[in-house]
Amino acid sequence: MSANAGQVEFWNSEESGHWVAHADRYDVMLGGYVRRILDAAAIATDARVLDIGCGSGATTMAAARRAPDGELLGVDLSNPMLSHARTRAAAAGLTNIAFEQQDAQTASFAEASRDAAISRFGVMFFDDPVAAFTNIAGALRPGGQVAFACWKELTANEWMFVPGMAVAAHAPLPDPGPPGAPGPFAFGDPDRVRAILTAAGLTSVEITSVEDPLLLGGHGTVDEAVQFLRGTGMARMLLADAEPDVAERALESVRTALAPYETPEGVELGAGVWLVTARR
Repeated sequence: MSANAGQVEFWNSEESGHWVAHADRYDVMLGGYVRRILDAAAIATDARVLDIGCGSGATTMAAARRAPDGELLGVDLSNPMLSHARTRAAAAGLTNIAFEQQDAQTASFAEASRDAAISRFGVMFFDDPVAAFTNIAGALRPGGQVAFACWKELTANEWMFVPGMAVAAHAPLPDPGPPGAPGPFAFGDPDRVRAILTAAGLTSVEITSVEDPLLLGGHGTVDEAVQFLRGTGMARMLLADAEPDVAERALESVRTALAPYETPEGVELGAGVWLVTARR
């Protein structure tokens, strides 16, 4: 089996359709981290930048605007999301971007060809994160910067923990696997993250805590947030074996659990993030 085969399958399944259909909602939900990542990467106007797990291209496009004389390469496993990214970049008139279906763990990046590597929640899914970051580091010029955001542990993230616990009253939670298994919260332990980057040959590792709240599913009501969640891979997995009436009761519990977090801007919950930087 090839590296990250399970992730390739997952990110070219229904999950990619949800991210494409709700790209604007995801951008509102996660957009606050883009500025932090780009600031940390200190992208120059002529920078050559690699965006890992670029998805529908929001972070890549933001970086392209900061580097109008530079060159952006966004890589991802998901063909549907990459196709959407190309459409969005073209509509925005950004001509300094290329998007490629690549696995950053195994891709043949040109040696020392990039000034920075960035990622908005796209680096937690590698089967072998040390190999992945070794490969990414090889693409950076000496002194090149890595900057990415990753989630802290599940319990530090209300946006997932609150609805997840509401569903758990009706359906069994899946086995999360061993600590550090590929998934959204694989980089929750900062000591592990530091060890991975150091083993990959990166230096000057800095890990900063970010506790900004986020709007679950972007702007909208509790009902809209529940509908957004219902289409995610996590919800489909949790409710895959549930009878229809059980699934509906679970979603009603989610609605009740989220109600106290509704604001005029949307459903606002706590989020725990590590902002990580390192150098080659």
